[in-house]
Amino acid sequence: MTVKAVVEIFADGACKGNPGAGGWGAILRSGTHSKELYGGEPHTTNNRMELTAVIRALEALRRPSRVRVHTDSQYVQKGISVWIHDWKKRGWRTAEKKPVKNADLWFRLDELAARHDIEWIWVKGHAGHAGNERADALANLGVASGAPEKTSGMPA
Repeated sequence: MTVKAVVEIFADGACKGNPGAGGWGAILRSGTHSKELYGGEPHTTNNRMELTAVIRALEALRRPSRVRVHTDSQYVQKGISVWIHDWKKRGWRTAEKKPVKNADLWFRLDELAARHDIEWIWVKGHAGHAGNERADALANLGVASGAPEKTSGMPA
């Protein structure tokens, strides 16, 4: 039996103003391979950037994988592992019967997550976690660049 290597993803979003100029950053690591991604949008929210970071990282995976996603966003971690099940049952509505915010990104994340075996890990932000700190720095590069997407490193 072949054991798939785990892909570690560290993802973060940033916003200067909320809404305002935003950026996202992600690191993908598997074995000795590493890839960094980041990008930005001129007018967005922090939650949209947090979601976008994870989406872009999962889109970078070429095949179904075992993945550990590390995020400092409880919105992302709880949204994908807890809340999304009820949102779907309610036709993408909250418990208050309001439309789910950022539904376009939640649809995409749900679609991507279904392709992989994912463990969703919340990490405390700005607490010295190296992967999260680097993802945060990349997200801030995304804010500064305003570019849709930049890549560096080896393919994941």
